Amino acid sequence: MHEDLYNELAQNREKIKKMGGDKAIEKFHKEGKLTARERVEYLFDPGTFQEIGMFIKHRTTNFGLGGKEIPAEGVITGYGKVNGRMVMVGAEDYTSMAGTFGEYHGKKFATAIDMAKDMGIPFIGMNDSGGARLQEGIDTLEAYAWLFRSQNLASGVIPQLATLMGPCLGGQAYHPVMQDFVFQCRETGFMGIAGPAFVKTQLGIEIDLPTLSGWQAHAVKSGCTHVVVEDDKDCIDKVKDMLSFLPQNNKEKAPRIECHDDPLKLVPELDGIMPENRNMPYDMHQVIYNLVDDGYFFEIHADFAKNAIVGFGRFNGRSTGIVASQPMWMGGVIDCDTADKISRFVRFCDLFNIPLVNLHDTPAYMIGPDEDYKGILRHGAKMLFAYIDATVPKVTVIMGKSFAGAYLGMCCKDTGADIVFGWPQATVTIVGAETAASVIFAKEIKNSENPAETAAKRVQEYKDLYQNPYSAAERGYIDDVIMPSETRRNICLALDMLENKTVARPYRKHSNINM
Repeated sequence: MHEDLYNELAQNREKIKKMGGDKAIEKFHKEGKLTARERVEYLFDPGTFQEIGMFIKHRTTNFGLGGKEIPAEGVITGYGKVNGRMVMVGAEDYTSMAGTFGEYHGKKFATAIDMAKDMGIPFIGMNDSGGARLQEGIDTLEAYAWLFRSQNLASGVIPQLATLMGPCLGGQAYHPVMQDFVFQCRETGFMGIAGPAFVKTQLGIEIDLPTLSGWQAHAVKSGCTHVVVEDDKDCIDKVKDMLSFLPQNNKEKAPRIECHDDPLKLVPELDGIMPENRNMPYDMHQVIYNLVDDGYFFEIHADFAKNAIVGFGRFNGRSTGIVASQPMWMGGVIDCDTADKISRFVRFCDLFNIPLVNLHDTPAYMIGPDEDYKGILRHGAKMLFAYIDATVPKVTVIMGKSFAGAYLGMCCKDTGADIVFGWPQATVTIVGAETAASVIFAKEIKNSENPAETAAKRVQEYKDLYQNPYSAAERGYIDDVIMPSETRRNICLALDMLENKTVARPYRKHSNINM
């Protein structure tokens, strides 16, 4: 009865689903990449994806665009289920006019994010584009504003994950970095405010795309990339994994899964994990693996500011953010990049109701002219703002060194921790004994018959009095001194106790955090 209409629909769909055509798709596959539609298919549970905006077209007639077909406007948007939970996607199609960003490309993206925000479901952006569609002039530029506004209004309401599976250059590069986490394919993902040609034209600098915009530029140096992946499938697998740690929106808690790893078990390996010589490094990853359920830890920013570790683990099935010093890298000292890395992660966890566990073994904030000139005071203060502002459950374990500002910045009792545990090895004080003695007893040491002997005596006195967990425990700043082997048990019980924590604060829009 309506056969002609139905055939027309089928033909239109088929034409759009062919994207840029067989040759473009074949080229993609030879490069080891999936097409946008293949990526979407791999992301969603079979049969659950519903595309929206398939038939949207641009309206530009200038510079050869009149009558030009760009299937789906170069971006696939829609919703479906990922591991049984609803998710929204925007996947750029490089085979369709290089996935260039024009007016209706941006409109589709922004509309999808708005819908995800209103429905309270995560948004996944798959970036693979030749950049701005210059033929559309101000319409392209305004479309960026729509997209950025939508992202900003959704920030803190729903999780937003970005994937770099191809190029993402120019103004468009703000799109992934404005999302919560960026996943970058090692060989094919590129991100930058301008490509090599632009840099050469404007600055006269010769540089290739991988050096300027590749994974090392952003996962190691700039900190814009959070997770480096091997290829498209690895990227999507890791996105699915991260989603399992996150709630759908800011009104929910992350899903709690069944735990088969005894939450009350002792972990004897931890009793011997810290070297007797406190100046010897050890790998904090091994501590984390011994604490979390089944030894599984999803690390964020693994290659950036490596003197701290951040990421997600589970305690008794409960999704938890973990922040830890890393003695293996610069002794675990906190510099400007480390402070930024920790602060943003803490704020993310707070936005999405994810408890925090903090593991201290850090000597201090980094001193000296280099860090002072970079703004260590400004950057370091971000950690104070982040932890004090956060209202989620916070458990701190002071394992080793916790000196000076680092004690405060890593979430002590009065910068936000609900429960603080100390190991017997913990040394909690304002400065190290050697530094303290050199200041307090400077005159006595200088005037004594044997300055070295006097200095050693005063250093030991200061150590005995303050460089231990007990002086802080006497004041109630440490709730209990525990054996390292008891740490998992104590964290799990503390998080159980804090499950329904509520905090009442005076009204304000937000704190004026140092940026």
